[in-house]
Amino acid sequence: MKKVILFIIIFLNIFSLSASAKIAYIDINLILKTSDVGKFLNSHIEKKKSEYLIKHKKIEQELIQKEKNLLSQKNIISEKDFDEKYNILSQEVTNYRKKKKLNINDLNDFKIENTKKILEVLNPIITNFVNLNSISIVIPKKNIIVGKKNLDITDQILKLLNKNINKLNF
Repeated sequence: MKKVILFIIIFLNIFSLSASAKIAYIDINLILKTSDVGKFLNSHIEKKKSEYLIKHKKIEQELIQKEKNLLSQKNIISEKDFDEKYNILSQEVTNYRKKKKLNINDLNDFKIENTKKILEVLNPIITNFVNLNSISIVIPKKNIIVGKKNLDITDQILKLLNKNINKLNF
């Protein structure tokens, strides 16, 4: 009987030892926002975005002015001429909307492409950190409801990323 109890205790201890895995979590979004390379990317995106806004605002003002001029001529010019000018203006507005949508899509594609580049640099850093610290599992912070602060490796990874890369080539 003592041998059976001893066997059960040893058996349970072996399983409990193998079941204890070192777990950590990381906030990737925070790293992408606050790292040097993330800040560089975000500032570049904001610069492009403001350039597009200035450009689009100017075009919008021109289109509004054209519309006002056309409406002021409505009673002066013939209905046929008005319809022709209105169709031309409508086509300009349609083209403007297409260009604006294309610029927005280009900006989003640029952000996605360069975020992938950052993640390609970040992945080996995280892998190396996990191997050096014998961490079994790294979970994204967005999937954590409650966790001990000492399990968060975000700051350590952020420091390593800042050491490895500061800027991206666009």
